[in-house]
Amino acid sequence: MAQFPSTEWVQIFKDKLNTDAQYAEIARNWEGDIFLTIEPGESLEKQIAVYLDLWHGKCREAYIVEDGLEQEAAFMLKGVYEDYLLVLKGDLHPMQAMLTRKLSFRGNMGLLMRNVPTVLDFVRCAQEITD
Repeated sequence: MAQFPSTEWVQIFKDKLNTDAQYAEIARNWEGDIFLTIEPGESLEKQIAVYLDLWHGKCREAYIVEDGLEQEAAFMLKGVYEDYLLVLKGDLHPMQAMLTRKLSFRGNMGLLMRNVPTVLDFVRCAQEITD
């Protein structure tokens, strides 16, 4: 378990995605990187950005982006720290968070909607390693 969003959390999350058999099976056809922007809130003082390169059930790269907030990815997710925590604690469904714009989304929504099981299992993996 690790504190979100930290360098340790990103590495543990990458390892979890790369060793979780269920995720590997569900995400076997997924192709696309994601850029998570975590905006400051009550408990986070500065914006943090996380890059994840997801490819066929594996995470090829994962890191906190330093001074590169203009970086692009196939999927861009942005929200305040507390809303991310609600998702990670299971108090807010990830699809509801996007549809109600608590977490803003940029990318191919059709592809995302056709791959809801992959999205939900990605979130499950994140939930399992988050304090």
